[in-house]
Amino acid sequence: MTTPLTLALSRRGDGRRVLTAVGEIDMSNVARFAAELAGTSDGAPLVVDLTGVGYLDSAGLAALFAHAAHVELVATPLLEPVLTVSGLTTLLTVHGLDGAGRDGDGRDGAAPEG
Repeated sequence: MTTPLTLALSRRGDGRRVLTAVGEIDMSNVARFAAELAGTSDGAPLVVDLTGVGYLDSAGLAALFAHAAHVELVATPLLEPVLTVSGLTTLLTVHGLDGAGRDGDGRDGAAPEG
């Protein structure tokens, strides 16, 4: 059974692409998530908005790792443990975990334009 996941691609006012995910990302639907990430991997930065994601398993993490070079995340504190333990917070910028962005080197950064 596939877990519900909604994906929407949009553009911010500054032209950057945003992939918004709502639902759960797990092995039952990660192929769709990975395909969306791969479809936007032309080297241009991509903001992946995970604020509507309530569950992210290792399959979802693997998809994010594969595209870490051009991805910036927006997440809630709910996902902080899995993003931190996996090491993603040291590889890419993650916004929203503690009210500010966290750059891939662990420094705070500015939140992305909404």
